[in-house]
Amino acid sequence: MVEQNIDNSDFTVEQLASSLHLSKMQLYRKLKALTGKSSNKIIREIRLQRAAQLLETKQYNVADVTYMVGYNDLKYFREQFKKEFGVSPSEYGKD
Repeated sequence: MVEQNIDNSDFTVEQLASSLHLSKMQLYRKLKALTGKSSNKIIREIRLQRAAQLLETKQYNVADVTYMVGYNDLKYFREQFKKEFGVSPSEYGKD
């Protein structure tokens, strides 16, 4: 479901829970038990992993990738990406 809504910046945990026929709290508990991570963290990681894949292709610039993975704020995307991967999106995948 997250993959289907990867470019939708308005996609929420509530929508994910609803699509799985769970309450928000049930989803949180299940994901926390399985992964040790919150629902929001899981969605963010999926988006950032997809961003990394897109950047590796070198077909898109950072701004394009930002919107393709559902972020509306380039600065915030860069901060989250650097937190996740330890390098900025523009440095990611450089040889």
